[in-house]
Amino acid sequence: MSSDGLDRVRALIPAIPDFPQPGIVFRDLFPVFRDPKALEALSAHLTTHLLNLPTDVDVIVGIDARGFLLGPLLAARVGASFVPVRKRGKLPGDVVRTSYAKEYGVDEVEIQKDAIKAGQNVVVLDDLIATGGSAKAAGELVRMIGGNIIEYLFVIELEALAGRDVLDAPVYAPIVY
Repeated sequence: MSSDGLDRVRALIPAIPDFPQPGIVFRDLFPVFRDPKALEALSAHLTTHLLNLPTDVDVIVGIDARGFLLGPLLAARVGASFVPVRKRGKLPGDVVRTSYAKEYGVDEVEIQKDAIKAGQNVVVLDDLIATGGSAKAAGELVRMIGGNIIEYLFVIELEALAGRDVLDAPVYAPIVY
């Protein structure tokens, strides 16, 4: 943890036991959005990280729904487009779909077929990585339509769940529990 405001961010993220079901400890990012200084510190940190990647970012793919909170902002700051990965049935037009197991259920996600051009460099973004299921599914969708994943980016990593081990590109998360 550095002194660039991430201590403030970390202090705002509570652990909510037994949510959304018994045995799950939920890390809630929403209090960060109620603190403008913390939100700016987090946004600035992630922007700097993205701008320092060895490859330019063409597209940021945000995972439904918390990836939508920071994704468009970060994309605009680094000159990339933003593309959503949504739950089944939420996107219009031609889509590709995949399913995955979550820590507490099964889900299906989609991406629009024309959202990423072949060979574009993509960062997949979500608020948190636990088991890696949703990020892995989003990565599969990106590859199905021709994108090149250069990184998976999260605000929070739950290290004990080893989600990064199922992903096929580097992982970055500034806050690790």
